[in-house]
Amino acid sequence: MSDMSAAGAAGAEARAGAEAGAGAEARAGGSLVDQATALEMYRKMSEIRQFEKRAYDLFLQNLVRGTTHLGTGQEAIAAGVSQAMNDDDYMFVTYRGHNHVLARGTPMTAVMAELLGRENGLMHGKGGSMHLLDVSRGILGAYAIIGAQLVIANGSAWSAKHRGTRQVTVCFLGDGATNIGAFHEALNLAVVWQLPVVFICENNQYMEYTPIGMVTAVKRPAADRAPAYGLAGLEVDGNDVEAVYQMASTVIGNARDGAGPALIEAITYRHGGHSRADPAKYRPTGEVQEWMSRDPLPRYRAVLTARGIDPSALDEIDKTAREKVDRATEEAKAGPEPKLELAETNVWADGGHAWRN
Repeated sequence: MSDMSAAGAAGAEARAGAEAGAGAEARAGGSLVDQATALEMYRKMSEIRQFEKRAYDLFLQNLVRGTTHLGTGQEAIAAGVSQAMNDDDYMFVTYRGHNHVLARGTPMTAVMAELLGRENGLMHGKGGSMHLLDVSRGILGAYAIIGAQLVIANGSAWSAKHRGTRQVTVCFLGDGATNIGAFHEALNLAVVWQLPVVFICENNQYMEYTPIGMVTAVKRPAADRAPAYGLAGLEVDGNDVEAVYQMASTVIGNARDGAGPALIEAITYRHGGHSRADPAKYRPTGEVQEWMSRDPLPRYRAVLTARGIDPSALDEIDKTAREKVDRATEEAKAGPEPKLELAETNVWADGGHAWRN
């Protein structure tokens, strides 16, 4: 075995041990989270939940331009992972990306206005729900092409490694992306180049309308494939925000210290259909009820009150979140329709299109 191969094998073994330890710690049930961090993650989850509910209501009023894919029920993953990141880290998300962008701190009004197709939106109303971008917070795009973001995430991770900045790239994907070629290409190259990238698979059980288990040869579509690339098969309860936070903190810290990439499979469930056009009647009633009983928001509220946090403090967080959503909604509605000339901006690297003609 060459020195490079031996080093790679040793690194993979070290990662596997550290990451497996992180998973065991996350599943142990003991809290390693201080109260300030716990309340911050509860705040993020509450704001995301109420934002998504408002987005649904506005869609029914025909105010949301195009379709929208809600992540209701998956808030704990976005909140926990974002809490573990540094301010200058990078993030890539899917078309179901409201949760992650809000958890990262993007202003709510800008996100809401983008859904409504208004000029005061993140992309001046041109991107809509599926194409959110906030470079100021390291969010390098939401991707509607399944799996497309994985290989691009390797690029930002390579850039950080080349520049020696210790920035980590976090890349979210759905369970359906694990059956896409880009998933395997990205994992392979990330390990070969020992990139500071962490892939988070949000396994919400369905790839659009099809149960992931019906079309996948292994039980865990992400975690069971990780060992083929020298990675630990990490799985976490995606409805337990502290378990997510603890595991993400460990693997992101490892990547920052040069230990290379990681892949986490977070087990969760979307409360609604694939998109607003999907009533989700294909899901068994018992399955839906069982997962609803594991709703991450009331579940975490119960954990916090059991630790002695006054329920009125949580009520105040919820109230403030509602007020914030109300304010964002009115500010978004008040935004102007995009000017026609904006259609020709932000098209190419120089901001325009004239040089192409």
